Amino acid sequence: MERYFYSFSSIYFCGGNCMEDAKTILANQFGSNPIFNLCSPDTLLRRMGDLCTDQLLCNTKRGNVEHQYNINQTMTDMNIKLLKKLGEFNKDEVVLDYDNTIIFTEKEGCKMTYKRDYGYQPGVGILNEQNVLYIENRNGNSDAKAFQLDTLERMFQHLKDNNISRIDKFRADAASYQYDVVKLVEKNVTSFYIGARNSYVEKYFALIEDWIKTKDQTGEDVYIGEIEYRPFAQQGNRDNKYRLLVKKKLRKDGQLNMFTNESYDYHAIVTNDFSSSLDEAIKCYNRRGACEKQFDILKNDFGWNYLPFSNLSKNTVFLYFSAICRNLYNVVISNLSKVYKNVNIHYRMKRFIFNFIAIPAVWKKHPDNGI
Repeated sequence: MERYFYSFSSIYFCGGNCMEDAKTILANQFGSNPIFNLCSPDTLLRRMGDLCTDQLLCNTKRGNVEHQYNINQTMTDMNIKLLKKLGEFNKDEVVLDYDNTIIFTEKEGCKMTYKRDYGYQPGVGILNEQNVLYIENRNGNSDAKAFQLDTLERMFQHLKDNNISRIDKFRADAASYQYDVVKLVEKNVTSFYIGARNSYVEKYFALIEDWIKTKDQTGEDVYIGEIEYRPFAQQGNRDNKYRLLVKKKLRKDGQLNMFTNESYDYHAIVTNDFSSSLDEAIKCYNRRGACEKQFDILKNDFGWNYLPFSNLSKNTVFLYFSAICRNLYNVVISNLSKVYKNVNIHYRMKRFIFNFIAIPAVWKKHPDNGI
């Protein structure tokens, strides 16, 4: 397995985009290398196929839409063990983000996404804003809200099975604003920050009396406020009280909100963190934008935009292999930045290649000294 992974990771560390680059790009460079035996693309794909698991089918309680998803316990446990080895769970603060992303592809079996194009929509857990922790592949017609409770239950169970019990902060978007999801998350983490759908909480906006003027990331004026409330009363929540954090920004078209009678756009966050200040809590949630940045890196630097299989389950294995390469790259670039002061830990793969890989060299064999 070690030889296969070295061959796979070499594709991206040497400037490739897809599996075929193991032959079209790397074969010329590594074909004559006496100490590195490069695997062919067919060999890599065959070994990945051996690691796949059966895809699962399910239906929602309402409607007759069939959802397809895939769980690979072997790859998940291997990735978590790697992150433990790298010390990611021993940091001062362990932060877990969950989000779904769309991988557009026209592979056989892909279904239409809500963006009116074919692809997959995997659920992904990001650890400490830069490492992929968990992947559960889904077909394109499975939106982020569908069966999210089951997905998160499996993710937290994998952590428990690997003796990981400390998650300091959990962040997710409004697709996680569900009664059962909030209950599950609260049991497994210290603090959570979840986006709230305006249609569920806009009745509370007018109850906020104190608004604080501040600046957003773009330097524009915004107002932030908060209120304590008990959500999900209809689902049975009678005791748990949370903070509802609200940010409002003036609308350019001047259209009034029917609940507040003000011309503002509102964004709300629900959290059980009562110790942080209002500004700190909102900034903490806004940092989940790093999760979107990771999706961009995975798709453009580590091949997620170029899925090799026409099979949901096999592509799950590929996504995990690519994610492991990404996790190891973080270690590589971090160690290099400690040695070379001009190297930034935020270097993308292309810049890393230009600095350390694309360097003229020739293999020479000496009778006495070897290579």
